Amino acid sequence: MKISRHGVILDVIERETISSQEMLRQRLAVRGYGVTQATLSRDLKELGLVKRPTDGGYQRPGAFGAGSPADALSVLQRTVAEFLTRADRTEQLVLLRTDSGQASLLAIAFDRATLPDVFGTIAGDDTILVVCRDADAARALMERMDVWRAGPSQPSPSAAVDHMHHV
Repeated sequence: MKISRHGVILDVIERETISSQEMLRQRLAVRGYGVTQATLSRDLKELGLVKRPTDGGYQRPGAFGAGSPADALSVLQRTVAEFLTRADRTEQLVLLRTDSGQASLLAIAFDRATLPDVFGTIAGDDTILVVCRDADAARALMERMDVWRAGPSQPSPSAAVDHMHHV
């Protein structure tokens, strides 16, 4: 039952933009799969589904576009600007916060960008641990993210750091 339900979930998200669990639950009910929100939440986690930055629809992580390294960096910059809500650093570790369900998308963007000073990421529902080469690399990453969050219309990166904490 679970395997066939997973297949239906993947089919539904590929056919239409599903931006909430309730919307997906309704689509599953129409197809004969009555599920609770808790079951659906587990299914989404097991399938590794993330939300697209463009329209908020669920997608498979692999559908997140693999292009050139420059494309991957551009995607990372946009994803940081859109989804990062808080960042903290201690030594070579950077802890990033997002809204619920967005951490995987941001972690995938970091992994695809293959930044030379980032060893890797670990993501939960709304938190990402980024492991950097050393404290200087973590500090530099925090500065880059400040600039990315400020965007082109801001006069300086300091405008975006009010809520960011450097330890």
